This record gives sequence, C-alpha cells and structure tokens, in this order.
Amino acid sequence: MPIPSRSELDLLVADIIAASQFNAADSLHMQRAIALAEKGRFTTAPNPNVGCVIVKAGKVIGDGFHLRAGEPHAEIHALNAAGAQTHGATCYVTLEPCSHYGRTPPCAAALVKANVNEVVIAMVDPNPKVAGKGIAILVAAGIKVRIGLLAAQAHALNPGFILRMQKQRPFVRLKMAASLDGRTALKNGESKWITGSAARSDVQVYRAQASAILSTASTVIMDDASLNVRYSELGASQRDYPALYNESNSQLNSLSDRETLQKQVRQPIRVVLDNHCRLDAHVESSSSALKLFSLPGEIILVNGAKESIDGKGEQRSADALRDNESVSRIEIKQDRHHNIDLNQLMSALAQQDINELWVEAGATLAGALLENKLVDEIIIYLAPKLMGDSARGLAVLSELTEMAQVPKFSFTDITQVGDDLRITAKPEY
Repeated sequence: MPIPSRSELDLLVADIIAASQFNAADSLHMQRAIALAEKGRFTTAPNPNVGCVIVKAGKVIGDGFHLRAGEPHAEIHALNAAGAQTHGATCYVTLEPCSHYGRTPPCAAALVKANVNEVVIAMVDPNPKVAGKGIAILVAAGIKVRIGLLAAQAHALNPGFILRMQKQRPFVRLKMAASLDGRTALKNGESKWITGSAARSDVQVYRAQASAILSTASTVIMDDASLNVRYSELGASQRDYPALYNESNSQLNSLSDRETLQKQVRQPIRVVLDNHCRLDAHVESSSSALKLFSLPGEIILVNGAKESIDGKGEQRSADALRDNESVSRIEIKQDRHHNIDLNQLMSALAQQDINELWVEAGATLAGALLENKLVDEIIIYLAPKLMGDSARGLAVLSELTEMAQVPKFSFTDITQVGDDLRITAKPEY
C-alpha cells in the first residue's frame, strides 16, 4: 500500500475517533487489557506497557501483555493464545499496533494475517513519526477500527514513554521524605530515618518501576547511597509485582520467589550528577569504595563539560572508568551558574531511552528541577515528627517576594503508608 502522508494519517485517525462508539462489553474487555498491561510495568522499559484481549462471540479466546523489549508484543501473545480461532474476532489493545520492523515484526501485519474482523484501540501511538501508520495498515486490509476507548487510563499506563516520544525528555518523579514541618534532615545532615520501614518499602516499588534513578555526588558521598532496588526491603509491597510470562508453557504465573524476582526484574540505571568529577577516586579505589560501585547495574556519571577542557578532568575520568564496564560517563554543558544544564540532561537521558526518572536528592537539585519546570510529579513521604526550624528544608528556591510567585500543586493522592503519609501532587506550571 502507498505510504500515507502525515496529514492523511491525522485525518484518518480523527475521522475514526469521531465515528467510534462503545458499549459496556467493550469497556469490560478494554479494562482487562489495561490490567494486563500493568503487569509489565517493572520490565518493559524502554518499551511501553501494552495489553491485548481477543474476543469472539462474546468470549475471550486469547490475551497477553508485553513483558520485555526484544520479546513478543502483547498482540502476538494474545494471537498465540487464541490459535486458529482468530478469524472474525475482535481485538482490544491499549496502544495502536506497531507498523514497523524492529526487534520484532509489526503487530498490525500479524492482526491482518490472523483475519481479525475488528480492532479496538485505546490510544494512538504517541510517536508523531509513526502515529496512525498501524491503523492505516488495518484499514487498508478492510479491518474495522475504533479508537479512544478508556484513552485516559491507557495514557496513564505510559506517562514516561509518551513524554519521551512527544517532548524528548523523561517523565520526572521527585521523591522527598520530610517531617510535619517540612524538614528533610537535621542541621548536621542526619536524616536516617525520618520515615518508617513501610514507607521505605513503598519507595522500593517506585524505584523498581523507574527506568533510572537520579541523584547527586553529594548525596552519594554523604549517605553512601546505593540507589538500587533493595529486594529485601520490598516487604508487603512485593504483592505489587506482576505475574510474569513463562515461555515454557505460555502461561502467566504468579512470581513469589525473591531470587527469581531479582533475576527477572531489571535494576534501574543509576544516574549521578558529578559536576566536578568527585566520584572518580571512588570508582576503582578499595579504600574509598562506595556501595554505589560495588553493586550490579549500570551507572552513568554526569560531568560538567567545562571540567573536560582543562585536560585534568577528562584524563582522571578516563583512567578511572576504563576498566569498569558498568560505569559510563556523559558530559553536559554547564548553565550560567556553572551547574549542569538540567534541560540538556533530560534530552540526553531521553536519547538513552529513559522513560521514567525517579529523583532522590537534596534540596538544591529538587529546587533546580522545580524552577526549570522539569518535575512532572512530586511524591512526599510525610512523617509524624517535628525537626525544628534549624533543620534543612525541602527545596532551595530563588527568593520569592509575592505569593503569586509561589509554585502551586494539585493533590492527586494522599495515602497512609505505615505511620507516614504519602502525598502525591502535580505541579501547576
């Protein structure tokens, strides 16, 4: 088929959305697909979470979800489960079927080959370069397409993937722990532990869902922070982990063994802002070793580009990193305050296929991210404690002289976690 132009694709999609109607049965099947998609949230990055349900004569004949990049997509798992029954069936999928050959063949073509009668899609592919192309393949083959069922819920499955496709930066969640009076550490820097064990277990679940964890050299050195997912601390939160696909028998199995969990669920990339190459001495040194470098998983050290032009900075990093394959370095230009340019950093992380970025750092980085309008969601664990006005605050912000300048947020969730409150809010930029 001839390749439609972008304007033709946009018009095709708009016309289908305008004409699409759904009933209660449609909603139930798409809800099942969305629930399936959520099972991949710890493993699919950098790919999106996608679920698929295939129905014939009102009966589900196959379903599946995408588990890991490079492995079959949700539609393929569902088609395999349905077998020879797919002729004339209806397929419900949370994201537009792919139209291109990557590490796996296009799902749109597989649906055509399976002779399905109709495809119901929750949302269009967010990549503007490919959006609508999978839909065009289906329409050209005479398959009926409806679009827009439970679109908001489908969007919520992949905020990072969508933002990376549309704005070339990851979705940023800023996590902080504070006392009732908004303090994150005592004046001397001590902060262990403001919150209780239940809150710390909850943090591990968020870490496990992230593509990467961002912190600073100061935090790593001061706290000897590991910035990894600590499976021993998952506790009751382990029930949130997904059923994983067992390829040997094509069934979805509940995962209970923690060792297996460690093997199956990836560690997020650890990204550390090290503007002045302070961590170089710790990479290979046994006498000053940090936990960060003793644990498995990829580490990216982010240096200020200015440091590399004096000759010393670049050579020190090259020597320190040469024999450590898990540690890499990127250089980001500095802003007018001689700090790492955070907007350029976000672009660089998007180029590394990082969808969701979990930030755990001090008040300086928190304030800088907020002032650059780079925080998409803020999560504060609030402990029932008072630490006093000499203790350290949540975020370092430029001096404000009017209440109209004060950053505003809207609460999206308030949940008690153990003795603490978890407050989730979105900035109103």
